[in-house]
Formats: sequence, structure tokens, C-alpha cells
Amino acid sequence: MIQHKLNVVLCGTGTVGGTLLAQIAQQQNFLRDERKLDLRLVGIVDIFNIMTNPEGIDLNGFNMEQFRRDFAECPKSSLSVIHDSVLDFKLEDMVFVDCTASYEIAGLYKDFLDAGISIVCANKVAASGDFAAFKKLKQTAIDKGIKYNYETNVGAGLPVLHTIDDLVKAGDRIVKIEAVLSGTLNYIFNTVSADVTFSEAVRCAKEERFSEPDPRIDLAGIDVIRKLVILARESGYEISQDDVEKHLFIPQDYFDGSLEDFWKNLPQLDSHFEDMRRELKKTNQHLRFVARLEADTADAKPKVSVQLEKFSEQHPFYNLEGSNSIVMLHTERYAPCPMIIQGYGAGAAVTAAGVFADILDIVNV
Repeated sequence: MIQHKLNVVLCGTGTVGGTLLAQIAQQQNFLRDERKLDLRLVGIVDIFNIMTNPEGIDLNGFNMEQFRRDFAECPKSSLSVIHDSVLDFKLEDMVFVDCTASYEIAGLYKDFLDAGISIVCANKVAASGDFAAFKKLKQTAIDKGIKYNYETNVGAGLPVLHTIDDLVKAGDRIVKIEAVLSGTLNYIFNTVSADVTFSEAVRCAKEERFSEPDPRIDLAGIDVIRKLVILARESGYEISQDDVEKHLFIPQDYFDGSLEDFWKNLPQLDSHFEDMRRELKKTNQHLRFVARLEADTADAKPKVSVQLEKFSEQHPFYNLEGSNSIVMLHTERYAPCPMIIQGYGAGAAVTAAGVFADILDIVNV
């Protein structure tokens, strides 16, 4: 006997969205039979095409290649089509799932929440953007008795934001956060070796899909800054991206030209990073791009910063492998030893799985 129903509209069919679609297809029968949840995918949309069925899109025998062919033949989409189509469903227990990085799609959240539609998003734009607008989204969800879940904004599938939320709700105070939040940068610095130059490591990160299509987004620390802002806000502090002290490790002119110029000029940095690697080897240290929050008192605005730092083998950051992420939470109760959350913090599979968990959190199955 079905005890729960959930009507899902998935926006974004790229790397994360496509992986999530396959995971839903795989688990749909299990959720119905074992957890008594009727999870219906009533819409799949992106800025190009839209596929809808209020009774649920049939995912039996799902094949990604066939889906992409079928989806390309669906009616054309646009921002207004997505907006109106989602609101026109008028179904109970609806959730809009955003697996894009679009500012325009994030701008639709308010109308959907106002209509009683829960939001689950991997998209970081809303949670790291204008503070007043972000707070309004959270308050609207509370007032409507629905969910606005964005766990995968930080750490992919790692339970970082829910943990902070639980700590704060239970009366603890976050006094310091130390975190390595970019799986991409961690992969790059772990890949650089006597045989692999810095520029080659950056190219590998792109080819392995750890980086953005334009790796400068990662190298400029933009993604880490957004994540740090979200961590600070979840901890109860009113922080914006402009508050973050940015200590970047690549000259600004590498970000100012074209992407073609960037790839052409990047090898010029190889000798610098090779010298750095040799010095680190002598002292047995590793490089990490670190996000920090330090709050002296509950009333004062905390200091927030991002920068490249060196760590010896005694530090938890030293042995961070591959594209893993780590977050150290120092709180009034978790002192002097911090709570440490660590694991695979990048990649489509774990990010999609985290989004999937956020969807299931809506009905608590």
C-alpha cells in the first residue's frame, strides 16, 4: 500500500541531471515496493526541450542514449515555458529539482515556493547570492511547510550542511570552519608530480570532468568562495561573497583573456609550481586551497577567507586523496577537537546521489 507520493520535475539533463535520472530509474521500483513511495517523474526540462506527463514518465528499461534521442524530439522549451509548465501541473507533493548552474533557473525558485512546490538544487546560485533573497526563500519554505534543500551545494554527497543545521538547531555555535572544498583543485595539486606539470594536471582535471568546462572558474576560487558563503550562512552568519578575503595563486591576467589564451599561456606557470613542488618535497608538505571562517563572538561578523596553504603530515588535510573534500567544524561543544567530515566531494555519481537523498528527505522515507 502506497503511503507517500512525490511528483518530481527535473531541470537539467547534463552530467549531474542525467546521472540522477538514471538513479531514479534504477530505484523507482524499490522505493515503491520497499518504502511505499510512489515517486513520479512528471517532468524533465532544460532550456532547449521539455517532456511532461502528469501520470509519470515511464522509466522502465531506461536507456540514456535512447532518452537523449527522444528528449531532443520533445517540444521546445524556454525559461517562461519551464515556469508556466511547472505551475500548471497543480499537483500535490511536488518538488522542482534544479541540476543546472543557471542564474535564470534559480530566479524561478521564489514563484515555485510561493505555489507550495518544494525545491531541491545542486545549483549554488541562490544560496550564495543576495542574502535577503536567500533568507526569503528559506522563510517561504518554512511558512509553506515545504522544503528548500541544497545539501549538495557543499561537498557533493557529504552530509555537511545538514550536520551544521542540526548543530545550530540544537543550540551549538560554529566558531571556526577549516575546509578543503574544491575537489577540482585538490585533484590538481595531488596530480602535480615530477612527471606531471601543473598545466598538464589542469588539463587532466578537465578531461576527467572534475573541473568546469572553463577551469578558470575553479582556479579563481569562485566555487570555493560560494561554498564558504553557504557554510557561513548555514552557521547563522550574514555573509556575502564580497566579505571573503581572496588570496589567489594565479595572476589575474590569466583570467582576463580568452579561454584559448589561457590554455596557451598556462604552461608558463609550470616552472613556478615545479619549484614549489620541490620545496614542499624537502619539507614533506602538501598544498591545499583552504576556506576558513573564524568567529570571535556570536555578535561580530566572522572573518572569512580563501588561500593556498601548506600542511605537514600531522594535519588532517595532508593525506587528502584524489578529489576528496574535508570540513573541520570547531564549535562551542566540539572543542578542542573539531568534528571532521571527509570523503569524495566531487563527481556526477555522488552529487546526483546527494540530490536524490535531498528529494527523499522531503517525504522522510
